[in-house]
Amino acid sequence: MAAIRLEGVSKKFGSVEVIRDLNLHIDAGQFVVFLGPSGSGKSTLLRMIAGLESIDAGALLIDGVRAEGLAPGSRNLAMVFQNYALYPHMTVEENMAFGLRNIGMARDQIKARVVEAARMLEMDHLLARRPAELSGGQRQRVAIGRAIVKEPKAFLFDEPLSNLDAALRVRTRVELAELHQRLGSTMIYVTHDQTEAMTLADRIVILNNCRIEQVGTPMEVYTRPASRFVATFIGSPAMNLLPVTLTGQDDRAAARLGDGSVVQLAAAPKGEGPWELGIRPEALTVSPAGVTKATVVVVERLGDRTLVYARLQDGSQVIAQDSGKSQVKAGDSVGLSFDLAELHLFDGQGRSAL
Repeated sequence: MAAIRLEGVSKKFGSVEVIRDLNLHIDAGQFVVFLGPSGSGKSTLLRMIAGLESIDAGALLIDGVRAEGLAPGSRNLAMVFQNYALYPHMTVEENMAFGLRNIGMARDQIKARVVEAARMLEMDHLLARRPAELSGGQRQRVAIGRAIVKEPKAFLFDEPLSNLDAALRVRTRVELAELHQRLGSTMIYVTHDQTEAMTLADRIVILNNCRIEQVGTPMEVYTRPASRFVATFIGSPAMNLLPVTLTGQDDRAAARLGDGSVVQLAAAPKGEGPWELGIRPEALTVSPAGVTKATVVVVERLGDRTLVYARLQDGSQVIAQDSGKSQVKAGDSVGLSFDLAELHLFDGQGRSAL
């Protein structure tokens, strides 16, 4: 396993900037997820690490050694692609062994590695089959097995679950987490699916508009988003954002909502407005003693909880949470309580202001 460092890395395609002066350190053995919307540069960044895209500026270091000038095969990294990239005329065993045969490894050593990887992925019984005889999940396991037999310094995954159905994605996600625990290898994983990121990652790197918005553990980016973008991109349903004006100062600062309700802030704000107050649905609850009133528009009953879509008196839309046995229905007037410890405030630049 290897530590990977990117220093001042930039990339353009013609006049289009994709990555801008990016700095990132990935510790050996970490499972790091690159997360972001389409076009944010996450796959390009992964391909730059793999050597499939050139680096226009900056440095890539793998275990402290400059690697941006090395050919892909010389970096000792293994990549698992979205579309599996299996040879259709070869068996599973031949697909997994192909790269090792190309570098002239001894036949008995290749056999041992393939058998061990197949055992680890529970596909010993599939070694004689060809890709056409496999399900999508089995093909993805073959692609992962082909990476494992290389015993690389790091594994690179480019949206490997996007071609699988929902149930198979969940199962394969668990298998990937177990694989990382067994191997202890450095893994870099690209996805636009926040559920995959939250459940797999040791650290999430959130990319947007050519740069890193935030790096942190799953719960850090969820509970302490560094920007408005992160706050709305992470979490389902998304965080509520309400325009507010600030009153008071320092530890007595408060936010005034559009309907005149006042919510106390836990810390002194920094930056300049216009301001937006952020609160996740689970921290905005239906309560008769709420600080503000709202009219229920839609109710979603999810069994263990109820999501209440409501409209404040100034027309602002919010999503609140109630118990699974909630009796709230569309058209009701309800009170909403704010968990003051879970408030967020964003300044005019969209940065966290608390």
